Formats: sequence, structure tokens, C-alpha cells
Amino acid sequence: MVRYAAAAVATNPEKTSRARGEYLRTHFKNMREVAAALTGLKLTKAYTYLSDVKDHKRVIPFRRFSGGVGRASQAKEFKATQGRWPEKSIKFILRLLKNAEANADAKNIDVEDLLIKSIVVQQAPKTRRRTYRAHGRINPYQGHPTHVEIILSASDVEVEKATDAVATTSLAGLNRRQVARRRIEAARA
Repeated sequence: MVRYAAAAVATNPEKTSRARGEYLRTHFKNMREVAAALTGLKLTKAYTYLSDVKDHKRVIPFRRFSGGVGRASQAKEFKATQGRWPEKSIKFILRLLKNAEANADAKNIDVEDLLIKSIVVQQAPKTRRRTYRAHGRINPYQGHPTHVEIILSASDVEVEKATDAVATTSLAGLNRRQVARRRIEAARA
């Protein structure tokens, strides 16, 4: 079995599903920005968001790898100025999301509750070609493929913290001598 980079994020393996793609022929920088935009979304919202990006109705904000990226007014939604619509990266990430969803369905996890817990994007080895330049020179012409890992998890039901432990919280942050002194004072009263 393959080791996942974000395996520590998945604390409960029965409620998580995973998918991974290796040596994907799409730009690493574009894929990283798509992953950053999708992390933390519900799966259904991610599907609608990606279909809107495909139709150029919404944008993927480019925050880290933004050199030379043009401005887009659609990026105001994300408090950013630069953005693009990276179609090839979206195509690959949609395939992986569908695969992770099918894996969750095989584990009998409710698909409606799935949340994108983490997407890890790493650089794969560069594919090397050559381009011919003036005066008989040759320069490298490299591709920048990626490895992508997706972890989906069923959204946990939030449990409120109990408020009946008032006595123990008043002793929090005190050293041993201070706790003993409080006990003696409480016994006297």
C-alpha cells in the first residue's frame, strides 16, 4: 500500500476516503492554486465551484504563484486581485474527486456529508525535452508534472463542551502549592 503524505490528517480511517494521482501532466503551480481554493469545501460545493470555473463564471485565485498572472475582477470574491481558469488542472482534480467519492461510497460513507479535508500537491520529476535556439544552441524544454493526494472526510458532528466542571477549571494554571492552599481555605470555609 502506498504511503500518503497527509495520512496523519485522517484521524478516523473509517470516515475518510482517499485518492491519488501520480505524474499528472498538468502544471504544478496551477494545480497548487486549485488545491488551495478547494481545501475545506464540501464536496458538492466543490463540484459546483469547479463547473463554474470551467464555464469562466468564477475564478481560481492565484496567491502564491502569481508572477505574471493577470488581474481578474472575479477574484474579488476571495479578497484577491489575480486569478485564472486552469482548465487542465480542473479536469485532473475532478477525476480525483470523483474517484475519492467512489471510494467513500464503497466504504458506505454518506456522500452528502463529505468534506475536502486536505489536498497535497507535490512536484513530480520534470519531463525533459529540448528546444532549438539561434546560432546552433539548444535549451531545455521541461514539463512540470505533479503528484496529487486528496483526503475526503465525513463532517463530524460538533459536540458542545461540558460546563459542569467548574471546580477543576478554577484550579487550572496554578502550581501545587497554590492548589493546596485553595483546598485548605475551602475546607475552613
